[in-house]
Amino acid sequence: MALGAVLLGGCGAAERQETGPVPTPTVSATPAASTATADAPATTTEPERPTAAPTPGQAQQQTWVMPNLVGRTLQQAQDAVQELTGFGITFTSSTDATGQGRAQVLDRNWVVCGQNVAPGTAITTSTSIEFAAVKLDERCP
Repeated sequence: MALGAVLLGGCGAAERQETGPVPTPTVSATPAASTATADAPATTTEPERPTAAPTPGQAQQQTWVMPNLVGRTLQQAQDAVQELTGFGITFTSSTDATGQGRAQVLDRNWVVCGQNVAPGTAITTSTSIEFAAVKLDERCP
């Protein structure tokens, strides 16, 4: 019995030693291979990140529906576009609807008379939106 226990103990110890070292080199080799593999994808991932920069490019592919902003102040119209698009479109331009060429310095003091993108039209981040506006105390032409 003592011999059987010794043999089993010996086998168990041998198995533990074989199991211990075998997985350790295998695990060490696997992480090294994984690290090498991870290094390769990391290198690939880094170039993909610039390629993954089309995630903002995908934001360019996202579309929204242009609302009717005529009658709102110029500031409200700009805010509405930014809110609608989650700041996908951060810039809109404006012109003096009277043709006098005045600059719209205080957007809250101007009212939108027209927009170059018709309401209901699909817009993307590459859409140029321009509002025609007059001062609050003026009538739209």
